[in-house]
Amino acid sequence: MPSLDELFDETFASPGVDWWVLVPQIILVSAALGLLLVASLAPRALPAWASTIVTIATGAAVAVTAAIQWTDWGSAPRSTLAGAFVSDGFSLLITVLVGAGVVMTALVAHSALDRYAMAPPEFAALLLASAAGAVVMAGANDLIVLFLGLESLSIALYVLIALAGRRASARESAMKYFVLGAFSSAFFLYGIALVYGATGGTNLSGISEFLFGTIRDNDYLLLAGVALLLVGLGFKIAAVPFHFWAPDVYEGAPSPVTGYLASIAKAAGFAALARVLYVAVFQQGTAWSPVIVALAFASLAVGAVMAICQSDVKRMLAFSSISHAGFVLVGLAAVDPDIVDGLWANFAGSVGAAADLGDGVSSAVFYLVVYSFMALGSFAVLSAVVGSSTDPDDGTSRHDVSRYSGLARRRPVLALAFAVLLLAQAGVPLTAGFVAKFEVIRAAVGEGIYVLAAVAMVTAVVSAFAYLRVVLAMYAPEGAAASEDDAPTARVSRPRWGDLPLTTVLAIALAVAVTLVIGVLPQTLLEWSADAALSIFP
Repeated sequence: MPSLDELFDETFASPGVDWWVLVPQIILVSAALGLLLVASLAPRALPAWASTIVTIATGAAVAVTAAIQWTDWGSAPRSTLAGAFVSDGFSLLITVLVGAGVVMTALVAHSALDRYAMAPPEFAALLLASAAGAVVMAGANDLIVLFLGLESLSIALYVLIALAGRRASARESAMKYFVLGAFSSAFFLYGIALVYGATGGTNLSGISEFLFGTIRDNDYLLLAGVALLLVGLGFKIAAVPFHFWAPDVYEGAPSPVTGYLASIAKAAGFAALARVLYVAVFQQGTAWSPVIVALAFASLAVGAVMAICQSDVKRMLAFSSISHAGFVLVGLAAVDPDIVDGLWANFAGSVGAAADLGDGVSSAVFYLVVYSFMALGSFAVLSAVVGSSTDPDDGTSRHDVSRYSGLARRRPVLALAFAVLLLAQAGVPLTAGFVAKFEVIRAAVGEGIYVLAAVAMVTAVVSAFAYLRVVLAMYAPEGAAASEDDAPTARVSRPRWGDLPLTTVLAIALAVAVTLVIGVLPQTLLEWSADAALSIFP
């Protein structure tokens, strides 16, 4: 008879933990908890610069750690926690992006914390906690772990928006995001339950192995579960028709938080979506690829048309982010059902087919990285332009297009930076936006999705009107001069460049530099994106 200890060891065998794989999450969570602990025990309030420095250092450490891990074991997958979390080229590239996003968000928020009456330690801790959730989503190899990362990201964002509690619009945005986010989480959980019922597991690789070699188009329980998972993740990426929350939330949230929402939160959602589609239910591509095509078509059309109808620049950028989500979906939709069937029917000799499928994911990853910097830079400019003139009591956003009229005369460098970022989002050549759009359209054409590629090109032209209208307003000769109330302000003691906060200037400069450098020399990032895309396939 085995002893009680032996039975316990056999029944409750703990999984092995590769701590080196989990270092980015450990850094983020430790910094968040440590900052809250020090802030709660300190005899007086911590200065804002202390929280900003800790946040910037943490984001940089996460990005550097992920880069070191990439050089250590390359893009090959390395799993831990009984295969529930995997570190590969895909997750590491997203982790580097998350670290860079944390740094830029902290730089922009430093000069805006007083304006929105947000406590610096709480803001920094919530930002780091949401980043930890984004990193978990990027490497999750289990639906339960993916849900934990999703909730960690979402709950922290709910509170980040609500931190600006003196603004009625921020409270309203936080409540809308919370209520609709709760509904999407319920859909996602129900989808997990149905997928578990159809496959007997929640591990993504395990689900793929269970479905290996079979195209179960008539497995309605599995397809219903995948559909509900798409609903939950469609909300997170603001794809049509799950986009209704985005314009109001983006408009009401503080501009630094809006930039983070439009970039890093969206990138985490797309990373999770790619994991589910290309790892767990890759063989069911004939069933889910038409759905992704439909989502891409609707997001492109609605985002572009609604963007040109907006007179508020912040709402225009919110709708344009929906259109950009459509472009990423174009890359993910570049799946030829014949290639999928051939890949699983003759798995050993299908390396070329996997590489062809990797083109779509590679273009989507490239677009995510590029758009994240453009979005962070654009909302940093909005934060600098409005400054402290937003009344925190009435919640008025004050981002009307007329406000930007004549900005090139008042602040020529800021206007030039904003023009570069807007033209890049429009897809003007020699910018990263042009290369990103070209890559996703090329992937769609390569897989024979000609109608979707044509729609993407047409909507790119339509949405360009929204960006050019703002650029023309900034450089219009009849622009009215700004009043003293319209000038951006911050604490006098904080470093400034001209009349702008130095930290915000650094964030804008970084975004513009990345946009221009990648637009002229995109090859390195294209190669990294290709390596990351190939690492995600089972």
